Parts: sequence; structure tokens; C-alpha cells
Amino acid sequence: MPSFTFRRQMIVEWSQCDPAGIVFNARFFEFFDQNTWLLFDTALGVKPHELAAAFNIIGMPLVDARANFLIPAKFGDEIEIASWVAEFRRSSFDVTHQITIDGKLAVDGGETRVWAARSPDNPERIGAAAIPAEVIARFG
Repeated sequence: MPSFTFRRQMIVEWSQCDPAGIVFNARFFEFFDQNTWLLFDTALGVKPHELAAAFNIIGMPLVDARANFLIPAKFGDEIEIASWVAEFRRSSFDVTHQITIDGKLAVDGGETRVWAARSPDNPERIGAAAIPAEVIARFG
């Protein structure tokens, strides 16, 4: 399924690196998370902190994250992070993330998230909700 792709460039900062000047692997998952929220912000025109109210959800919790580290990213590198929704299902979706350095794939990763809402029968319960068709359409 073709999907809207969100891209951003950034310079690797020292605070994102280990003592050897290489990006600490957990930081890539922070980059992925940031890009997912920016992807939805850009595609839907709704700021992350307004998403819950706009769609009557509590959020998009992460249920799986994965990455393949191919080329190390180092202090001072200019990287590009490209993210897109690879698949929408009824109440969950997969986001693919690719980080490149000088046009070469450095990190290939992904996330699975759930469109989560409070139960209408019991507001103490949280569960998966159907992703609205108008949300999916914005990524086509």
C-alpha cells in the first residue's frame, strides 16, 4: 500500500552517543518514536498532544519495536530519518523507519502500535479501537 512518507534530517549530537562517539542503540528507538508522532502530525494536521481529543483515543501505544543496525552513526553525522505506515489493520498499524547516512541505509527499523481508547462500557478499561477510515485515507 503506498503511504505518505515523513522525512527529517538531523545532526547526531554528542549527548546521543556512547564514549566512543557512536550513537547508543537505544537512541534510535527515541528517533523512531519522535518520527512516528511527527508523521501523524504532518499527515493528519493534528498536534500529538491534541490527537487524543481529536479522535477520542488515549494514544497509540507501542507494542513492538525492532531494528537492524547496518552502519554506525557517529557524532557529527548528518542523518535522514524516513518513516511511513507500512500497513494499517483494524486497530493496529506498522510503521517502517529507515535511517540513512550519505544516502546509505544505516538503520532499518519498525514499530507496531495500537489505536487505543477507553472502553465505552467501563472507562477504567483500555483497549484497541478501530482506526477511522479518514485517518487511514490521509496516508494513502
